[in-house]
Amino acid sequence: MNRPVTRESYARRLNRVAEHIWAHLDAPLDLAQLAEVACLSPFHFHRIYRAMIGETVAETVSRLRLQRASMELARGQAPIGEIAVRAGYASNPAFTRAFRAAYDQTPAAFRAARRRNSGADPMTVEIQDRPPMRIATVPHKGPPQQIGQAFDRLMAWAGPKGVVMPPAVGVAVYLDDMSVVPPAEQRALAGITVGPEVAGDETVTIHEVPAGRYAVLLYRGPYAQIGTGYEELFGWLPTSGEEPAHAPCVEVNLNDPRKTAPADLLTELCLPLKA
Repeated sequence: MNRPVTRESYARRLNRVAEHIWAHLDAPLDLAQLAEVACLSPFHFHRIYRAMIGETVAETVSRLRLQRASMELARGQAPIGEIAVRAGYASNPAFTRAFRAAYDQTPAAFRAARRRNSGADPMTVEIQDRPPMRIATVPHKGPPQQIGQAFDRLMAWAGPKGVVMPPAVGVAVYLDDMSVVPPAEQRALAGITVGPEVAGDETVTIHEVPAGRYAVLLYRGPYAQIGTGYEELFGWLPTSGEEPAHAPCVEVNLNDPRKTAPADLLTELCLPLKA
């Protein structure tokens, strides 16, 4: 008699798919191949994936390639044509249409706007007493802008568990000083808030973000340009009369990047302060 297939089993299978997509983002990805990675029937794989991840495989691949392109535009100097080809587009016009549909800007305009437009509302910092957060986490090691890989593995676990955004929120915890530790060695945790009934397992570890006083900046916009928020947050610190605590910064993602336009993403940048 066959053993029943559990939610944990589905989570492990979809986790393998998420890892495979990230590792082969430049290669053709067909459903039969991904179904084989998941050890699921090719006939039903796509419906299972969409039900549990919240988007189609094609939408996942397109989102991740455009997300990577946005990072390359914001942080690098590669020609836009090269970035377009790497993102899977045969021509600059096709890439421009897809990028503008996702980011509401052309690639050239996005690259030029590394900082917010001067007419935009300024980002402000608030001091808040925040409660603790209990999060299920997947580890990430490498450049912070690549933490999306860990979040996709986490979402593959969270979907079958019924842990979704909202009401849960995504949380990133950066464990190393980015100004000192080389990008390839930087450690972080990709997390999602969970209740006390959720336990750690072979995929996730439970981590407690402590309560305390935090300097909080609400950043609105693409993750690729979130560094501008940190510049404002740390620029505020010397004139604030506050001193940072010896604890990592925390990012709280208030909406789901799979369902939200990059320009509308809301992220709380939380800097722990000494009491």
